[in-house]
Amino acid sequence: MTRAKRADTPSATAPHVGDSHDLIRVHGARVNNLKDVSVEIPKRRLTVFTGVSGSGKSSLVFGTIAAESQRLINETYSSFVQGFMPTLARPEVDVLEGLTTAISVDQQRMGSDPRSTVGTATDANAMLRILFSRLGKPHIGPPSAYSFNTASVRASGAITVERGNKKTVKATFNKTGGMCPHCEGRGSVSDIDLTQLYDDTKSLSEGAFTIPGWKSDSQWTVQVYAQSGFVDPDKPIAKYTKKELRDFLYGEPVKVKVNGVNLTYEGLIPKIQKSFLSKDKEAMQPHIRAFVERAVTFTTCPECEGTRLSEGARSSKIKRISIADACAMEIRDLATWVADLDEPSVAPLLDALRQTLDSFVEIGLGYLSLDRPAGTLSGGEAQRVKMVRHLGSSLTDVTYVFDEPTIGLHPHDIQRMNNLLLRLRDKGNTVLVVEHKPETIVIADHVVDLGPGAGTGGGTICFEGTVEGLRASDTITGRHFDDRAAVKETVREAGGAMEIRGATANNLRKVDVDVPLGVLVVVTGVAGSGKSSLVHGSIPAGEGVVSIDQSPIRGSRRSNPATYTGLLEPIRKAFAKENGVKPALFSANSEGACPMCNGAGVIYMDLAMMAGVATPCEDCEGKRFQPAVLEYKLGGRDISEVLAMSVAEAEEFFGAGEAHLPAAHRILDRLADVGLGYLSLGQPLTTLSGGERQRLKLATHMGDKGGVYVLDEPTTGLHLADVEQLLGLLDRLVDSGKSVIVVEHHQAVMAHADWIIDLGPGAGHDGGKVVFEGTPADLVESRSTLTGEHLAAYVGG
Repeated sequence: MTRAKRADTPSATAPHVGDSHDLIRVHGARVNNLKDVSVEIPKRRLTVFTGVSGSGKSSLVFGTIAAESQRLINETYSSFVQGFMPTLARPEVDVLEGLTTAISVDQQRMGSDPRSTVGTATDANAMLRILFSRLGKPHIGPPSAYSFNTASVRASGAITVERGNKKTVKATFNKTGGMCPHCEGRGSVSDIDLTQLYDDTKSLSEGAFTIPGWKSDSQWTVQVYAQSGFVDPDKPIAKYTKKELRDFLYGEPVKVKVNGVNLTYEGLIPKIQKSFLSKDKEAMQPHIRAFVERAVTFTTCPECEGTRLSEGARSSKIKRISIADACAMEIRDLATWVADLDEPSVAPLLDALRQTLDSFVEIGLGYLSLDRPAGTLSGGEAQRVKMVRHLGSSLTDVTYVFDEPTIGLHPHDIQRMNNLLLRLRDKGNTVLVVEHKPETIVIADHVVDLGPGAGTGGGTICFEGTVEGLRASDTITGRHFDDRAAVKETVREAGGAMEIRGATANNLRKVDVDVPLGVLVVVTGVAGSGKSSLVHGSIPAGEGVVSIDQSPIRGSRRSNPATYTGLLEPIRKAFAKENGVKPALFSANSEGACPMCNGAGVIYMDLAMMAGVATPCEDCEGKRFQPAVLEYKLGGRDISEVLAMSVAEAEEFFGAGEAHLPAAHRILDRLADVGLGYLSLGQPLTTLSGGERQRLKLATHMGDKGGVYVLDEPTTGLHLADVEQLLGLLDRLVDSGKSVIVVEHHQAVMAHADWIIDLGPGAGHDGGKVVFEGTPADLVESRSTLTGEHLAAYVGG
């Protein structure tokens, strides 16, 4: 009886204490520009973080919440395992409570390894290989026999195995791999143009080499060949004997003495391959990259015809389809083919494969193929490929963190993305989204608005609450939430046209189109319709064309806006001239660097199994320069004070007075023009947001001499309030006599265009056609395409 009464007491029906942890609490966050931010985020809800670019959204979501979750997870591993993992410092925050396992789905592009494809980056390829190893006819071997990353191995010899009194000798070993032996699974072979390496009419002593950085007095490069004894340094290369030319181009590595130093001599071709071709092209300096693009041509492998697979792997088929054919299909077609397979022996495998392929289609990537190189995906596509891994996951109560998931999406596709975010939430997960698009903000359960400005002017919470509350608030996001750009009443007249005839790049179907010049042209269409193929693949990137695509900015923590834009060069020279010393003194990467921290401004301490710590250098107090260098002034400021200035302050400083410096002022003007007036000149590039990096790139290229500017989604990472400034910038470019061609999905940019070229009607093989050419007003009136329907809805037409 007593127990029964106890069950009826109120305390028994009270919420379980375990259910009270329904908030992620952040108190006193100070990562990057955050100013002691405190916020409570509801779990198992969809929270969207808004604010102008650079206001601190990514610092709070990725740099604080996701970073601390990852650090705490890493600490659960043994010390041995942690030794192989990167050491993560604890974010600058007083209290972080209620964290769950965080999975970051960011815009970082996938590695550009030539063997990495959409299929290998997900589980799709692995499942296909197992499927073909079970059902493929003729049967050629295990799953590895269908892998272009696995080479075939054959060995013979004697292996003695002792078991009791018996001895068994195994004489052969075979392992069947699917790698094409000719291209080693890359799908293409490289050919080096020797005329770009040297002038064969000259001798080595006359400076025959034309390779960047190969100076005639360098013992590591030119002198290794000149003093090797294999060739005559005074004989023109064109007159070398067959043996001399073979040793010069293909010689095996051998030790030689150069000026009394032991060095390794090897043929020019393998040396070039090791020193240039083994590196990521995107990470190279511009002049080195230009040399590689001139000197090296990549052609489709003649043996595997670009499939990367061996003849055996291509010969094994299921219903007349080989694994190479399957990987080359558009994923939506492959999904249909797999759905038609009915084989009970592999039913669970087929179900898992169907689910993965259907996820690709559902997420709007059905136009991709599994053999598409991962490095060629845009940031938005890469982010959605990563999402495929999580959609079928059985995990719940996980925190998913997304960085602008609508990037690269046509308005038609945004609703599909919204449904996926809501699905993840409805499985019991916490979904945190950094976003600018009102179409996605509007589905949020909770909104956190940061600002009010960017950089030092941001880093505080301006609003927390519902979407309706945000609309009614007086924040920048709230005021601009329902902004709509009007369609231009009058458009500029074209001053000529760039003719494109028979364009067939990727999915384009012999497209003929005239791109008007002297006006603002917007190329639009659903993701995968052929926009980038038309603009980047068909417009000749020659003299007069300045192309600003979405390839990422490469930079270390030593790189900053001053070094990236070339601004530091005239400033260093001005300091040197004013003080009668060398310019190298005013570089933190050269002679002027603080010897204690080597110009980094901080001391990085590796604590082995514990997280590393970065502390400001005590010698230079974080200023990065030697004390003697800071004695030299320009306009009353030392070099560290100049690098601490914001772009706006520096623009005023170098605009007039003692420090008047036109070369620096021009660059600063361009930075202010793209809305980066708040950035400090010495801020590390690694701390910039995606939107800031994109605009920094645009500012750098604005100084290029060219009549045609090609931009790829310049609204990436831009707040609603910043889009207006971007439109003003595009207008100024056109009014100065430039032709501007923009690949864009943002309706405000479409409405502002003088001319629209719409591709479609669908993606992949359903696209590749021009479905509309004309003014925005005509597109709104006709509503003849998906873009027309969404633009009409946007402008209220």
